[in-house]
Amino acid sequence: MVGIRARVLVGDVMTKSLITLPDSSNAKKAAIAMSGNDVGSVIITRDGHPVGIITERDLVERVIARGLKPESTHARSIMSSPVSVIDPKAEVMEAARKMAKLRVRRLVVVERGEMTGIITSRDILSTAPELVEVLTEASRNRLMPSRKGELLAGYCDNCEEWSDTLKESNGQFLCEECRMESGV
Repeated sequence: MVGIRARVLVGDVMTKSLITLPDSSNAKKAAIAMSGNDVGSVIITRDGHPVGIITERDLVERVIARGLKPESTHARSIMSSPVSVIDPKAEVMEAARKMAKLRVRRLVVVERGEMTGIITSRDILSTAPELVEVLTEASRNRLMPSRKGELLAGYCDNCEEWSDTLKESNGQFLCEECRMESGV
C-alpha cells in the first residue's frame, strides 16, 4: 500500500459550514439557528471575526436556568469568550489535546485569519475507527517506524495473531509467545 498517510488533519474532519450570528443577536436567535441547522453551537462574530461561541449548554445554564428572557438576552452576555482556535493543518490528535487542556468541546478552525470551519469532539470521535484502521494497516505493512528493541503492535509474522508485544527478530516481527518458542 503506497501513499498511506497515518496523519489525519483537522481540515480532513472539520465541519466546513459554520453557523454565525453577530454579537448584537439575542439568545432566541442563537437557539433558532442551532435548531434550524441541527448544530450544538453558534459562532458569535463582530466585523466578521469570531468573538465568542454560544453552545446549547450556555443557553441552558446562562438563560433558561436563570429565568432570563431569550428575546432580551444579548448574545455577547452569554457567549463563551475568547474563542479557542486551531489551524486546519494541525493533526486531529493535537486538536484533541488542546480541547482537553482548555476543557472545551469545540475549536474554530482558522486559516490565514479566516474562519474555515469548526471541529468538535464528536468529529474527532467519529474518526477514531478510521484512525485505528489506518494505524493497523500501517503496522501490518511495516509502515510504522520502530527503534531497535522497541515493542510494536500488529500481526505476528509467525502465528498471524494480533499482538501488542511484537519485536523484530531475524527480519520477522514476532509476538512474545513465538519469540519464546523460537528461543529468541
